[in-house]
Amino acid sequence: MLDAKFIRENEAAVRQAFADRRHDIEVLDRFLEMDGRWRSLVDEGNSLRKHRNDVAEEIPRMSGDERSSKIAEMKGLAQRIKDIEAEARGLEAERGEMLLNIPNAPDPSVPVGASAQDNLIVRSVGEPRRFDFKPLPHWEIGESLDIIDFDRGIKVTGAGFYVLKGDGARLERALINYMLDLHFDQGYTEVFPPVLVNRASCIGTATLPKMHDDMYWVERDDFYLNPTAEVPVTNLYRDEILEKDQLPIRLTAYLPSFRREAGKHMETKGIARVHQFNKVELVKFVIPETSQDELETLLLDAEAVLKGIGLPYRVALLCTGDLGFHASKTYDIEAHSPGMDQWLEVSSCSDFKDFQARRAMLKFRREPHLKSEFMHTLNGSGIALPRTMAALLENFQNEDGTVTVPEVLRPYMKGRDIIG
Repeated sequence: MLDAKFIRENEAAVRQAFADRRHDIEVLDRFLEMDGRWRSLVDEGNSLRKHRNDVAEEIPRMSGDERSSKIAEMKGLAQRIKDIEAEARGLEAERGEMLLNIPNAPDPSVPVGASAQDNLIVRSVGEPRRFDFKPLPHWEIGESLDIIDFDRGIKVTGAGFYVLKGDGARLERALINYMLDLHFDQGYTEVFPPVLVNRASCIGTATLPKMHDDMYWVERDDFYLNPTAEVPVTNLYRDEILEKDQLPIRLTAYLPSFRREAGKHMETKGIARVHQFNKVELVKFVIPETSQDELETLLLDAEAVLKGIGLPYRVALLCTGDLGFHASKTYDIEAHSPGMDQWLEVSSCSDFKDFQARRAMLKFRREPHLKSEFMHTLNGSGIALPRTMAALLENFQNEDGTVTVPEVLRPYMKGRDIIG
């Protein structure tokens, strides 16, 4: 969440940020209008209260008739103050709701652009594999090896769900354990948070109200199935004030995650876009002046997963038009998928600066006697499993229909080197 005072005092810059993001300016206009009305009421209320206090000191010195008249006048003034306070409270609540719908300001280093076509490729690692045979897409590989079952996933739940079987399930588990062990070695503390999250947690990470239609809601309890482990992990320290020497905090977590995808799974065959997916998450809590450097190391930590597996990938710096609502700066990691002939986003690494911290009240003190400040939060996928699995099956497929297990995953699969 942006600071209301910052928006008020930097209106031109915020309008430019909206324009760069290609975001509807109406919400900003409505916020500024309501903020102006709210401030006007607050000023009027303060002025009337001061006048009432001044008159209260004068009344004892007044004559009888003048005193009675002034007391009657103050009763009317008191009612006006009550009316102003009630109206101001209502406006403040509406103003707060609008503030939740204002996106983060892009970092100055983010390229200005309209869409993903304008993203900047920062680097490419590894060459896309050249085949002596026509590479198959992962869904054909999975069905041929009987390790992915789409029909039974649909039968059990519905479209956009699938079942991993045998070596497919073992390979997914191997990827999860490999990532968690790798991130532990990189200095992250592993946590295993709840899958269900409450409304306050979703607001804290800016998942609500923005992603409301894309989330699964448990109506009876007003809980949500987490759309990413970023939500529960970031909220572990909500409404807390930490000491500077407790930062940085670096956490990693595995969770199954859930997104409706609003029918988008129909656009992509296979498991590249589904409603339930496993994911290993990286979350950082840092002091403000280090967040840009922490983003770069976060990116390297996520890249290490793909390097270890041996998948060709590239890193893209997202432009303003493709930047997520709550991100100030984001790098996407895209693995090459030869069977689909696409680059698949397998990780997004973002610096949110104090945007989430303001919503979740994540604070720290530099010294015990100093005023608390908002910390900065960062998040990265380390990494999302379905697309990684798709890229792995397609890159490591063999002409005879088998799939070679990447060397780093073999210890997690009892030494197995071929899926066939």
